[in-house]
Amino acid sequence: MTDANVLQQEITTEQKHVDRVYARVAELREAAAAAEAESYRIARVGNFSALVERDAMVFHQARRRHALDAEHEGLVFGRLDLRDGEVYRVGRLGVRDADAQPLLVDWRAPAAAAFYQATAADPRGVVRRRMIQSSGERVVGLEDDLLDPAGAPPGMRVVGDGALLAALARTTGRGMRDIVATIQREQDEAIRSPASGVTIVSGGPGTGKTAVALHRAAYLLYSDRARFAGGGVLVVGPSPVFVNYISQVLPSLGEESATLRSLGSMVEGVVATRVDTGDMAAVKGSLRMRRVLGRLVRAAVPGAPAQLRLLYRGRLLRVDTDTLAQVRREVLPRGARRNEVRRQAAAGLLDALWAQAQDQLGYGARAREDFLADAADRPEVTGFLRAWWPVLRPLDLLGWLADPAAAGEHAAGVLSGPEAAALARSYRDLATDGPTVADVALLDELDDLLGEPPQVQRRQRDLYRVVGVRGAPSAAARAAAARADDYRDYAHVVVDESQDVSPMQWRMLGRRGRYASWTVVGDPAQSAWAGDPAEVAQARATALGSRRRHEYTLTTNYRNSAEIFALAAAVVRRSVPDAALPRAVRSTGVAPVHQQVSPAELPAAVRAAATATLDEVDGTIGVVAAVSRTPDVRSWVDGLGGERLQVVTSLEAKGMEYDGVVLVEPADLLAEGTAGVRTLYVALSRATQRLTTVGTDQSWLP
Repeated sequence: MTDANVLQQEITTEQKHVDRVYARVAELREAAAAAEAESYRIARVGNFSALVERDAMVFHQARRRHALDAEHEGLVFGRLDLRDGEVYRVGRLGVRDADAQPLLVDWRAPAAAAFYQATAADPRGVVRRRMIQSSGERVVGLEDDLLDPAGAPPGMRVVGDGALLAALARTTGRGMRDIVATIQREQDEAIRSPASGVTIVSGGPGTGKTAVALHRAAYLLYSDRARFAGGGVLVVGPSPVFVNYISQVLPSLGEESATLRSLGSMVEGVVATRVDTGDMAAVKGSLRMRRVLGRLVRAAVPGAPAQLRLLYRGRLLRVDTDTLAQVRREVLPRGARRNEVRRQAAAGLLDALWAQAQDQLGYGARAREDFLADAADRPEVTGFLRAWWPVLRPLDLLGWLADPAAAGEHAAGVLSGPEAAALARSYRDLATDGPTVADVALLDELDDLLGEPPQVQRRQRDLYRVVGVRGAPSAAARAAAARADDYRDYAHVVVDESQDVSPMQWRMLGRRGRYASWTVVGDPAQSAWAGDPAEVAQARATALGSRRRHEYTLTTNYRNSAEIFALAAAVVRRSVPDAALPRAVRSTGVAPVHQQVSPAELPAAVRAAATATLDEVDGTIGVVAAVSRTPDVRSWVDGLGGERLQVVTSLEAKGMEYDGVVLVEPADLLAEGTAGVRTLYVALSRATQRLTTVGTDQSWLP
């Protein structure tokens, strides 16, 4: 029998089981919908208890129906044949037949662990591990690993060249590669790390760090839903492009309750995409900015009136500049929040007026309350107070730094003169262009320093109201429903590309993970941080606290072909000779292509290279360029590739993966800052199959 016939027979066998699973899922979906409809009738009893019971039942059935609806494509992706004769199919959720026998084991369940952890050296009772590839509900391919040949029964068939490398050779599609079925043992150990403490995962390009982080989030939500769905899981990535890239992974793993944020969207109402130069980002990200901002929140409001004048019973009462400054100092001791002490500021102002009244009108102590009540209602006083002590927004204060004199005053002795001047220049267009990504951490710091003004207590919304699948029958669901937009009490925080998180950004993250366990993922060799590494270490340690660390290192590069990664490795070793680089295990025989052209030829050459790459590979194409050149590059490739082609900056390329990459003017990346060689290393290691560089200068080549 030919290999093709064996493969087809095995596909037919698996298809029969897949058909049973989908048929059972359809039954369960229909039953859940019917139970959901029936649950609404409970409320006819007419008492509060019935309403609560209804909401609980509706929520449970709606959530179940939603999960069954979501998990459709590639629902069954694995099979384990065990030495004891047991056979398990592994998939995106658990499914049992009408007799409660397992048809499908959820990938997060303990029974599925061997699918990821078994190796030929340690098969863990697994004889054959099979990866099942599907299109919709149809099985289209199989790949087997025979892990324990001695345990194989007579007639066991093994097809394919091995699950992992076959999966890696396929294209990625629009979103991030779903590698549920290709997680290897070192990755799985990190995914199933203890839920408490801090799990630190390090590894070079293509080692699956992001996949580990996302699968870990899904695993924690599965293993302890009350804790992690109730408290919330926050996943933080470097850019909106990256967050969009990973946005479909958690839903594909059966989880939609995690919150995904980029570093530029951590503050409510702000979505920053602009980036500073490396040197300016290092200034804004430095812990030195804490002192600058601390001075800023205690400063006089620019343009505020310098004195208060009140004509009272024929006498002019006046509070001068020095007295106003004294009141501000007394009301703002260390640790006080400016917006939260407005009442104290008003009281200090009125006390200063009372002192004038005593001097000029000879009032005694008994007249004080009448005077204060009268003065507090005067338009001159209320208008002055609004201008002198307004409710401040963080963005307002950053705008003050656009004035070179103000920036120099508040940064004196903290930043150098040139740094303060550059800081002021960076805020010249703040009102029109909005904040940069680095500014968001400063806005968060200012928000913490300013605090919130006293507010009237509002009635709490009804947590038992059912909205689709967001009813609130459980403690976890009620907590999620009550969660504010600027929520800061997450149960678990995942930080991807952590090597680029600045000290001020670590402070921002730390405020959201005070009581959380953490997963921190990164690669020092890819760091673009141009500031002090000791500051980063200090801020990170403060954010993570004294929690126990669990550290894992990923050593195998599954993304890049050996030919592509050899180039990236040679580039980074010039500046980081001792970098711990991963080992690329896949060879395609296709070397990177380098094209040198004149400046006039560059636009046409980039477009031609992108067109050729689209023809050579079936998946996604990334055209990567320096930040300053990206707008031009977008115009050069306009209309090519549709959704298959994406133009990204060298910074947006962080964490991304494409089947083919066209890197435009690599020498530009080296010039982007002190960490330019690391930025180039990142860009060179994004491609799985084809890499083409196009530039006018090849001095960057190793």
